Amino acid sequence: MRLTKYAHSCLRLEHDGGVLVVDPGVFSDAAGALDGTDAVLVTHEHPDHVDVAALTRALERRAVPVHGPASLAGVLGDAAEALVVVTPGESFTAAGVPVRAYGGQHAVIHPDIPVIPNLGYLFADTVYHPGDALVAPDDVRVDTLFAPIHAPWSKFSEVLDFIRAVAPRRAYALHDGMLNANGLGVLDRQYTAMSGTDYRRLEPGTRIDA
Repeated sequence: MRLTKYAHSCLRLEHDGGVLVVDPGVFSDAAGALDGTDAVLVTHEHPDHVDVAALTRALERRAVPVHGPASLAGVLGDAAEALVVVTPGESFTAAGVPVRAYGGQHAVIHPDIPVIPNLGYLFADTVYHPGDALVAPDDVRVDTLFAPIHAPWSKFSEVLDFIRAVAPRRAYALHDGMLNANGLGVLDRQYTAMSGTDYRRLEPGTRIDA
């Protein structure tokens, strides 16, 4: 399986001729990521995880399923016709890749802000994208974790403990689109030193094998 890290929280997975894209949001090159995709997975409805305009244009060119929580229908507009609702604990196949969904709720940003649905996705029992929550799969050993290193809802100690709880062979930075060079430098040093795994941050467009 070939993985391409786009900016912020967007990943593109290619496997046996199939292509799926996770969280093509407004902070990433959503249009580029979606080019030629066979399926789209969205963790939750926030715009940094789903660029509705770019997704709608991609679906007009090629109709593909959009997997995600039922709440996505409220923001997708006409693209909601492509929505395949996923529930926590569900297993399914997208673009030929086995997927399991975890979690169910977005992390709390503030008590005054309503909590929305969020799903983490485990691909082929090896690669995990948690979306905007720190839910660790408790029934499988994750090989490759994409960890949300910075967000309005998180703090360093919580993310560090999440990486340690998942205990992957390697971890890559996710949800890093709101950081400047100073913040990225500080967090890279801290996670590298303290995560207990092979931690790295990939520049947008970098490809790796899983």
